[in-house]
Formats: sequence, C-alpha cells, structure tokens
Amino acid sequence: MRFLLLSCCAPCSCAVIKLLAEEGQDFAVVFYNPNIRPEQEYRKRADENKRLCTLYDVPFIELEYDNERWCKLTAGLENEPERGKRCDVCFYMRLKRVMEYAKDNGFEAVASVLGVSRYKDLAQVNRAAAKASAEVGIPYLEIEGRKGGRQELRAQLIKELALYNQTYCGCKPR
Repeated sequence: MRFLLLSCCAPCSCAVIKLLAEEGQDFAVVFYNPNIRPEQEYRKRADENKRLCTLYDVPFIELEYDNERWCKLTAGLENEPERGKRCDVCFYMRLKRVMEYAKDNGFEAVASVLGVSRYKDLAQVNRAAAKASAEVGIPYLEIEGRKGGRQELRAQLIKELALYNQTYCGCKPR
C-alpha cells in the first residue's frame, strides 16, 4: 500500500522513517506544518526533514506554508494549553490537507508522527485523523512511534545524525 507519512519534524519522525524504509514500505514523507512560527524556524525544520529523507532514500514532499490560514483557524485559541483545543484544530487542519493531497496524487492512505512526542496526545491525533479520514475518504494508518524501542532509537538517531532538535512544538500563538 502506497501511503504518505505526515512529519512534523525530523526528530519526531527519524525512527519511524528509518524503520519503514528498512521494511521496504512504499511511502513518501510529506511536510505540511503551517503552524510552525516564525517562518525561519519552519524552513529549518523542513530542510532537516528533507535531509533525513535523503539519508534513507525516501521521497520528500513539501506542501505550502500557509501560516495565515492556520492563524485564522486557531484565532481565539491562543491561550489554550498544549493538548488543548488549538491542537484539535491544528491536527485536523493538517491531516485533512494531507489526505486531500493523498487522494489527488494516487496515495492509498495517510499516517503521521504527530503523536510521537511525549508532549502530544496520541488519542487526540487519532481522533482528528478519524474525522478527516471520514470526510476525505482516505484511510488513516495509526503508527506507534513511542513503544517497542522506538523512543530509544529516536534518541540515538537524533544524536548520531546530529538532527536539529527544536525546543517547542511549532506554534507560538501570536
């Protein structure tokens, strides 16, 4: 099955990308993160994700940087805590856009690493994905990025590959 893997950043996705590539999975990494601010930070993360994909010979797709749209959708949610309502909107927006891209470009499913960080709620990501999947008609593949030694592998790869490891999720509300 040919699928897209939505990546938020190289540190969160490195172990998953490495393992999927080693398994010979038919996938491409897609970078759609209009929540990342400022734009210079977005560029650093996109470039690092692309570098990681090149290392593992995985196709890399970068969609538009539409921070203005993200800001409009999350207006009024600036003071929400991590894992709050702003995250619901953000995950849904990004997953739906990637599913639309997948549908238009011959991919059969979408997966993500949006719930890999310990600061994120995997169930929240999966709920947003289920909603987007039902609307777009593209299946969502739930990927576990924390268990089964993946967290340890992730920490090892961050060091080994000297990955740029940011200090915040991406959104810095206005």
